[in-house]
Amino acid sequence: MKRFWLLFSQSITVLLAAYFVVGTLKPGWLPQRLGSGNAVAVLEAPASSVATPPAGSFRLAAKRASEAVVSINTSKNARRSRQQSDPWFKFFFGEQPSEPQVGLGSGVIVSADGYILTNNHVVEGADEIEVVLNDSRRSAAKVIGTDPDADLAVLKISLDRLPVIVLGNSNSLQVGDQVLAIGNPFGVGQTVTSGIVSALGRNQLGINTFENFIQTDAAINPGNSGGALVDTNGNLMGINTAIYSRSGGSMGIGFAIPVSTAKMVLEGLVKDGQVTRGWIGVEPNELTSELAQTFGVTSKTGVIITGVLQDGPAAKGGMRPGDVVTKVADQDVRNVAELLTVVAALKPGAQAAFEVQRPDGKATLNIAPGVRPKPRQPAE
Repeated sequence: MKRFWLLFSQSITVLLAAYFVVGTLKPGWLPQRLGSGNAVAVLEAPASSVATPPAGSFRLAAKRASEAVVSINTSKNARRSRQQSDPWFKFFFGEQPSEPQVGLGSGVIVSADGYILTNNHVVEGADEIEVVLNDSRRSAAKVIGTDPDADLAVLKISLDRLPVIVLGNSNSLQVGDQVLAIGNPFGVGQTVTSGIVSALGRNQLGINTFENFIQTDAAINPGNSGGALVDTNGNLMGINTAIYSRSGGSMGIGFAIPVSTAKMVLEGLVKDGQVTRGWIGVEPNELTSELAQTFGVTSKTGVIITGVLQDGPAAKGGMRPGDVVTKVADQDVRNVAELLTVVAALKPGAQAAFEVQRPDGKATLNIAPGVRPKPRQPAE
């Protein structure tokens, strides 16, 4: 027994001595334990798993799209009126501030030539516009054209090696689809938020003349205006435009202009410097029971025409007060906003079929739209 114990103790002594020598000369050969000495053990994932996005990640879509999303800084010089130099004006109202007003928004590079889509309200009235790219490059921007009716504007910068976003098909969006909103909210820097498409075809919000918004719960805040709403592949689906908020911050109700509308505006402004929309010269109203009774119509849906411009396109095509427009170019019309949008998309000079309901039955009118007149500028 004594011999066995002596052999065991000698073996333990040899093993401890070997462990000490290896630990001193080759510590890397020994496994590290968390908290042993000054060493901290960490578990590192294999390189292959680091490069592969985890399930549910939108990193590839965000990376693909965010490179083409820019920040837009605007400056508007203070406007001084003749009254401000009047001593009596200064006596009663004091010295008026003369510092320039600054603004902040976002935009999306849609062409390697340097064309940028943004909101009209981001650049409206600006004297200087600076674009800051995601790679920190800066450039002064020129306004190519604006479309206040759709709240869109096209800018142009002169830089090389510009990243360009891919235009998607907003008509394929469905409620529940995942989307990402990319912009520069509150000037904190480029930010990506995620959500879903909450509704489609939102109108009658009183934001623009032509409204066909994508509604999303992806967080959109001040500074996001003009930024990108993209799908999970990083394709542009809309231009973030407005939010519904009582506090000024995101409440989960944001609105974006579909890329189908933005593309039409982009092409018109770049090619002609203006957007050409169809116009038929009528006064449309929502169909109410009172108006239906007044004009003697029985239709329950559509838009009732209460006035027709003499010698206008609609009058020449046979439309008259009391007609209820139910369909235009095979598209159903349920309210005034839809009628305006559908007619605006018609090509001026090309006849389109208008289905109307009259007291004596249905009729189909072939009307060739004219060019929508520009809104009158208020007198200064």
